[in-house]
Amino acid sequence: MSPWLEERLFDQRIVMLRGRLTLPAATQAAAALFSLDAAGDTTVQIHVACPDGELSAAFAVVDAMDAMRSPVHVVVTSEAGGAALALLATAERRVGYRHARIRLSEPHATTTSGTAEQVTAAAGQYLRELEELAVRLAEATGQTRHRIEDDLGAGKVLTAEEARDYGLLHDIVGKP
Repeated sequence: MSPWLEERLFDQRIVMLRGRLTLPAATQAAAALFSLDAAGDTTVQIHVACPDGELSAAFAVVDAMDAMRSPVHVVVTSEAGGAALALLATAERRVGYRHARIRLSEPHATTTSGTAEQVTAAAGQYLRELEELAVRLAEATGQTRHRIEDDLGAGKVLTAEEARDYGLLHDIVGKP
């Protein structure tokens, strides 16, 4: 993104997350969120176009969102799925553009190498994070955890309207 555009968005209290949600992107987003929170307590928007990502990266942004005084709204601009769903589950307000898609899918585990003990520990951490994602989504949407887990496993894709009916979005932005 052009530096001038990034600066304009920052002035409007907007943080953009695009592409695969990685630890470097999450670190930058968390730093921006903390900076905006320190600058005032008006609403901060996170515009999300992340079809997937790393759970640990998503929870780094979630931890920043949880620590903020300012309300945080998430706007799905194109597609959100996998690990990026944690941001939706955490936001105070969730909206999507009319043609946005929400993909309920289990995030891919990051590849781990090392000793059997290290791989086992990484797998255990992934399962704990996946469980936290399902719990947060169930709390945010009012759906049962069982349904959330089934839909994540099936890779269910929702239109903006379907996501609103499901409880993932509060509203849809744009003309009908």
